[in-house]
Amino acid sequence: MYPYYGLDWTYLLVLLGLALTLGAQGYLKMMFARYSKVQSGTGLTGREVAERILRSNGIYDVTVHPVAGQLTDHYDPAKKTVNLSEVIYNSTSIAAVGVAAHECGHAIQDDLSYAPLRFRHAFVPLANIGSKLSMPMIIIGVMLGESRNLLGPQLINLGLLAFSLAVIFQLITLPVEFNASRRALIQLRELNILPPREESQARSVLIAAALTYVAGAASSLIQLLRLWILFGGRKRK
Repeated sequence: MYPYYGLDWTYLLVLLGLALTLGAQGYLKMMFARYSKVQSGTGLTGREVAERILRSNGIYDVTVHPVAGQLTDHYDPAKKTVNLSEVIYNSTSIAAVGVAAHECGHAIQDDLSYAPLRFRHAFVPLANIGSKLSMPMIIIGVMLGESRNLLGPQLINLGLLAFSLAVIFQLITLPVEFNASRRALIQLRELNILPPREESQARSVLIAAALTYVAGAASSLIQLLRLWILFGGRKRK
């Protein structure tokens, strides 16, 4: 039988994952807001920082573009574009410099064929399939299981496996993001874009951003644990 009746203690795991995610997002917003008000000494905008880093690394096939939204910055390897949110693209703040450098870190990874980045890109289709099909398979499996259909447990196991693929993708993402931030700080230092004091402030922003990925991965692991507790390996009647 499935533990649907009475108090389900595994909801505590849901609350834990939610707390980690919201805490990390709140910390990032706080650090971003703080250092968005601190202007860099060089007066370079996010766009100018990105272009300087790219050209200094001999990367001429990647362009820098503004995109709508806040904290929507990303590197697109298919289009070869560093996409900076409007508050980053035109800003000269420490936060803007750090974020722009981080996205260029991904462009450098791509240019050097950084293995973890390539592996993450290759894993995207599996992760997408897993995230879309996992819960429908589990739900259908539960319904069939309760009707004593042997297909039910098999679908549940497939659903758990599919969800695991999405979790693995988040774990793969962690070293890619950490490495991009490390490359960003190296570039800011070697190209004299930020002096030591400002570099430490940019590092604070990048650490806060990295924590959101850590929290996301931890939350997904907790969710996977909860699903296994509820459905994995249980004797179904």
